[in-house]
Amino acid sequence: MGEATELAAAASGPDARVGLRAALALRRLAETLEALQVDNARRHGWSWQEIADALEVSKQAVHKRYAGRTPASTPPEG
Repeated sequence: MGEATELAAAASGPDARVGLRAALALRRLAETLEALQVDNARRHGWSWQEIADALEVSKQAVHKRYAGRTPASTPPEG
């Protein structure tokens, strides 16, 4: 969490250039995390509707964004 904490602090600071760059980095980090967790959920058998509910978006939106992705081939634990 160190990098995210540092970025959040920078994003709320007084320097607009630093803050905007930090906001961009946080957005990219959040997008990457979301994609990884969608892949994780699909590997664990979640439906598109379950994922959409968790992300508070429509099933169509999440399916359009992630359906074409090839998830990492890491087998589910347990």
